[in-house]
Amino acid sequence: MQIGMWIDDERPLPAVVDAVVDAERRGFGRAWFGQRLGWDPLTVIAAIGDRAPRIGMGTAIVVTWSRHPLTLAAEALTAQAAVQGRLTLGIGPSHQPIVEGRFGQHWHRPGRHVEEQLDVLLPALRGEAVDVHGETVTAVGALTAPGAPAPPLLLSAHGPRLLRMAGERADGVITTWTDARSVAENVVPAVRAAAAGRPDPQVVVGVIATLTDDRDAAREHVARNFGMAGSLPSYRRSLDQAGFSGPEDTILAGNEAELEKAVRRFADAGATELQLCPIGPPAEQARTIEFFGGLASAVS
Repeated sequence: MQIGMWIDDERPLPAVVDAVVDAERRGFGRAWFGQRLGWDPLTVIAAIGDRAPRIGMGTAIVVTWSRHPLTLAAEALTAQAAVQGRLTLGIGPSHQPIVEGRFGQHWHRPGRHVEEQLDVLLPALRGEAVDVHGETVTAVGALTAPGAPAPPLLLSAHGPRLLRMAGERADGVITTWTDARSVAENVVPAVRAAAAGRPDPQVVVGVIATLTDDRDAAREHVARNFGMAGSLPSYRRSLDQAGFSGPEDTILAGNEAELEKAVRRFADAGATELQLCPIGPPAEQARTIEFFGGLASAVS
């Protein structure tokens, strides 16, 4: 199991690039970028190019509703070429309040929407022509991106339908707001069963963590800053499966020995990568990043 680093993009672009260079220096396996309120993740990855030439780059996630799949495929192949084949494309449908409130799209049959996105994305990334006339997507044509191999494609998934698609059609899954037991009992079996006869799927698990002696303060921070995640149906499913009342119950918080045990539990559960999101005051975040960077090579 490797450890990747979630890159905070709420800062000037040069500072984002510096964070990736630092993550590479510390031994993290991948730098992950999300589609939130700031920098576009695929554009940032392309801009980084070879300034951090060894670390992998990934999106967690690009929202499918906001881009036509042929456009997304072209953007992904451009970024793939810029980082010389180190891109992992993570996609997902996001959530109804975001899709309707921010993008003005109608949230209708999201499972079918994701299936049709894959109908276009997978062949388009391979340079194959597509001719898809679906309920939610129409796409005709092919892309030309010489020298850019199709990146691995991971699907954000929490429920059975998307977990099955992550195994059957994608290269694995990105999931979050869960624990090692639920990963072992719900995520890994579903994805591996669906991937039977295909290469072993990636299982990337996002975790919020802090090296701290004040767990209560850490829990309060997560409840205050991430509590709304517990009201979103897909995240609520993961929290309920793990027996958690809210996102604050998922935090990895404690001393070095406690955090190392928590990481080992995810490895034993079948996770192939932990995607670290460090939290807390700046000094605490720095200690957390240093600790997980040192641990990254030990658990690989």
